[in-house]
Amino acid sequence: MTRLVDLRDLQPSQLYISEAKLDRIERKFDTSHPQGVPPVPIVRLDGRWMLTDGHTRAFALYRSGAREVRVIDEPDALDWAAYRVCVDWCLDEGIEWVGDLAGRMLPPREFEQLWLLRCRRMQEELARLRGEG
Repeated sequence: MTRLVDLRDLQPSQLYISEAKLDRIERKFDTSHPQGVPPVPIVRLDGRWMLTDGHTRAFALYRSGAREVRVIDEPDALDWAAYRVCVDWCLDEGIEWVGDLAGRMLPPREFEQLWLLRCRRMQEELARLRGEG
């Protein structure tokens, strides 16, 4: 079941937005209203609603002036320790809602280097600490 949530009530778990992905989303969907894009998954983590995915869709809505986004409860059991690390990174950078990602859009190569590789290294370190690898 989907519901509408104010964009300001959602904590991002991602430091950057891919310019290429944002361009694709803005061309594919009507981002002028929440019903124009698929819902984004969220979970309650440490007392706050957190985006687990769909940062680019939520940001596209923000850019178009929308104040709300359709959400669904995250259906999967994810690595919450990894998400806590990502949220801590966001908070350290002053990212507390989707609007704080403005000015943090990157071309694909930089997105890969600054975000995706950082996440892979963090996941490898968590696996090492857990004795998984």
